[in-house]
This record gives sequence, structure tokens and C-alpha cells, in this order.
Amino acid sequence: MSTDAWGALTDAELLAAAERDASAFGELYRRHVRRVHAWFARRIDWAAADLTAETFARAWIRRRGFRDQHGGWALPWLLGIAHNVLRESARRDRIESQARQRLGLPRDLAEEDGYAAVDERLSPRLALAAALDELPNHERDALELRVIGELSYGEVARRLSIRPAAARLRVSRALRRLTQVTTKEER
Repeated sequence: MSTDAWGALTDAELLAAAERDASAFGELYRRHVRRVHAWFARRIDWAAADLTAETFARAWIRRRGFRDQHGGWALPWLLGIAHNVLRESARRDRIESQARQRLGLPRDLAEEDGYAAVDERLSPRLALAAALDELPNHERDALELRVIGELSYGEVARRLSIRPAAARLRVSRALRRLTQVTTKEER
């Protein structure tokens, strides 16, 4: 099918069509790659390209699991995957850093010259991990269930024994706090 023909379809229709024609996913990519990259660039500029690529790779793998909850629009789903990619990247960085510390290894070879301290202060990954650690437990739990667990607000509410409106509020507050931290880091 031609690119012009794909343009008439919704994102949900493109994901369904991608089962028989991979170029449909290519159209979805063209539609949203700039937005996903911009989302990462606002949070972790130096790794935005790699994380964007990882997001679309995961979207391709998970395309059969797409549930149309936004009138055929897949960007919220893609950004949910992006949240997971960023969170896992931050967690991986934190685990690697902790392992190096336990083993007494330097963070990198430039540590003697003081570059590691600068890198640590400027690292968006470490800032995100620290910000997640500083969230109140009830907000972090709701955020992890919603974003990492990819659960609906109803399921988040059920697991936390709260109302769905309270689950939405907790996730919203957690995301707002994280946005404030990442915005401060950019300044």
C-alpha cells in the first residue's frame, strides 16, 4: 500500500494493518517519531535518539497488545512505552552504579580528573532515579502500577484499595513532581 493510502488510516488501523504489511508501522513511526523524540529530549537529551528507537522497537513487538482507548490515536500508548523505557534505563543505570560502588570500582576512567562528579550532577538518569526515590510511597506505587505495570486506573485502584479517582490523582501528582524535577534539571 502507498504512503498516501496509509495516511487516511487511524493509528489503530495502522497497527492492525501492520500485521500483514510492515510499512503500516512505518507510517505510524513517521507520524509520531518527532513527538516521542521531543518527549525524551525534554527529559534526557543526550540519550533521546537511542531511547526513541527502543520505544518504537518495543511498540513493534507489542503492537498486537495495543488497545484503542483514544479514538484511534496511538501517541498516548507510545508515550506509555516511552515512560517504561526511561524508567528501566534509569533503574539499569542505578543498579550498575550501585554494583560499581560495592566493588569499589570507579564510575569511569575520568574519575581522577573530577569528571565523574560533574557527570553525576548533570545526569538526567540519576536525577530521575533520585526523584522517583523521593516520591511519597503511595504516589510512587500508583505511578509504577500505571506506567511500568501498564495497568488501567481501575486496576491500579483495585490493587491499592482506593477509588479510581484517587488512583488518577496519585499518578497525576507523581508525574507533576517528576516533571518539576526534570524541568529544574534543564535550567
